Amino acid sequence: MHHPALPLFPGFAHHQIEVAKGLRISAMVGGQGPGLLLLHGHPQTLAIWHKVAPTLAQHFTVVAADLRGYGDSSKPEGGPDHAAYAKRSLAQDQIDLMQQLGFAQFHVLAHDRGARVAHRLGMDHPQAVRQMVLLDIAPTLAMYAQTTEAFGRAYWHWFFLIQPQPLPERLIQANPAAYVTDVMGNRSAGLAPFDPRALAEYQRCLALPGAAHGLCEDYRASAGIDLVHDRQDIAQGRRLQMPIQVLWGAQGVVQRCFDPLKEWQQVATHVTGRALPCGHYIAEEAPDALLAQVLPFLDKAPA
Repeated sequence: MHHPALPLFPGFAHHQIEVAKGLRISAMVGGQGPGLLLLHGHPQTLAIWHKVAPTLAQHFTVVAADLRGYGDSSKPEGGPDHAAYAKRSLAQDQIDLMQQLGFAQFHVLAHDRGARVAHRLGMDHPQAVRQMVLLDIAPTLAMYAQTTEAFGRAYWHWFFLIQPQPLPERLIQANPAAYVTDVMGNRSAGLAPFDPRALAEYQRCLALPGAAHGLCEDYRASAGIDLVHDRQDIAQGRRLQMPIQVLWGAQGVVQRCFDPLKEWQQVATHVTGRALPCGHYIAEEAPDALLAQVLPFLDKAPA
């Protein structure tokens, strides 16, 4: 089938790869060189990378994947403890995806929810991840532990989406297209940065069966089982050891409510980073500024 997002990724091919029985991960793959896994956030899909993927593909084999529960990837039931959407489960999907594409080791560039998956990927599979770039987040535990009124107002969806099903699912399903534009348009830059074709993809995918549930379960897991895993890391003295670049939007909520560099230095050993002149959706608001940081940071030599 011709994937609707293919026109956004010239020279790429769309893959649906079975990573476990009955569980498929959707990915755009293009370019050549070392593997570079791109992971999106909420309420988006792999389409967020369309402004940077062609340039990255000149240096890397770029794999832009849809997280479990999002895009055209599988959307299983979350289960009573939401373990199907634990970042540990979502990270395992991506390890399996990259291995099936021939990459035992790879780089990661990840935004928002995808960067939370990347955090767990680096903790659970340190031998696989060479370097990581994490966009516009502080670690989940730090953000929940330091919740203020300002954060609660700006990130209201963190508390709405974790309500027991089916309330949030039902409200999203009532008008998924409006959920996408209302949530994304309410950030600092409004809807101006988004290519209409990418916006149409986000709206198409959130209307798919199970998508609202997958989105909610991602957040329910982060307010529960993911925090258990994060606390276990701290108790056992585990830290991210690979080089990490942290970038965030100077006009974003993360900059306003947290010190991202300091928070990542609490859980990782080799962290550099800075704010970029944009809001939350860095890859779409400031693609050139992002590439100017990422390309010198990432080691382009084959593993």
